[in-house]
Amino acid sequence: MNKEKTIICLTPVYNDWENFLILASKIAEITVNNENYSVQLVVINDGSDEEFEALDFSRNLPIEIITLKNNVGHQRAIAIGLQYINAVKSDFDFVVVLDSDGEDKPEDIIQLVSKCETENSKKIIFAQRKKRKESILFMIGYFFYRHIFHLLTGQKINFGNFSCIPKRLLKKIAIQDNLWNHYSGSIIQSKTPFDGISLDRGKRYSGQSKMNFNSLVIHGLSSISVYFDSLSIRILKMSIYGIMACFLAVVVVLYKKSITDTAIPGWASNLIFIIFSIILQLSSVTLIILLMQLSSRKNIKIPSTDIYKDFIEEIKEIKP
Repeated sequence: MNKEKTIICLTPVYNDWENFLILASKIAEITVNNENYSVQLVVINDGSDEEFEALDFSRNLPIEIITLKNNVGHQRAIAIGLQYINAVKSDFDFVVVLDSDGEDKPEDIIQLVSKCETENSKKIIFAQRKKRKESILFMIGYFFYRHIFHLLTGQKINFGNFSCIPKRLLKKIAIQDNLWNHYSGSIIQSKTPFDGISLDRGKRYSGQSKMNFNSLVIHGLSSISVYFDSLSIRILKMSIYGIMACFLAVVVVLYKKSITDTAIPGWASNLIFIIFSIILQLSSVTLIILLMQLSSRKNIKIPSTDIYKDFIEEIKEIKP
């Protein structure tokens, strides 16, 4: 007889308790419908203004609500939750990270866990989206984000937070500095083994997403900032190519003016001056970025899994 395995579902909530109640009831059904798994729910209350009322979700779902001192944002709330689980919890097999609004469907949790078990719990499994239910504007922005991310980092990203982390890999994740900027980006950057499973994105249970345009831009930039080392090298390469192209343009202009009989307009000298200005700017920007990168590398930080404690105001348990 197989031992019952425990799944801890981690979700951040910010003023969205109505959707959270729906999510909690659907997660509770996993234990009822799957005798091989028991489920716990860890909720990061990310400084919500709204009061949460401890209602009877289900007799089968233990819930811990960790209230933060102030709003820290979606990604840092996930980082706090992962460090908390790593430090406090011991009797579990998997951690599933998901949003609380229904777009990450709790019905897909078992598929993520099953894929993780197929990989012998040696990889983090992400939900790769087959179908999305966002607006055209969001889809256009996401298209450009993916391609800009690939151009600047050399990596491909087609997944978000919805994922399953086996217990053996959680400690490695919890000490990552970049975890506080971008969860999924930090996994790729840390070279932690991961894989994906194709799943459709769900529809928000109710209301409108609190993620506005500014938040989306910051989220995208945060994912790119994780790759500052490789990003600086790519900028250096592109700058070198740009400088070489500028020098080639200067050589062509001087060649046509001095050696050939081709008529050169009077603004040739101005054109050369502009090209040298571009070269100077490219060199300056590249030098500044490289100095910033080298400066950041000299600061050695001791890996810590206790940072989360400074953010927590209270922890409330709701037992079944």
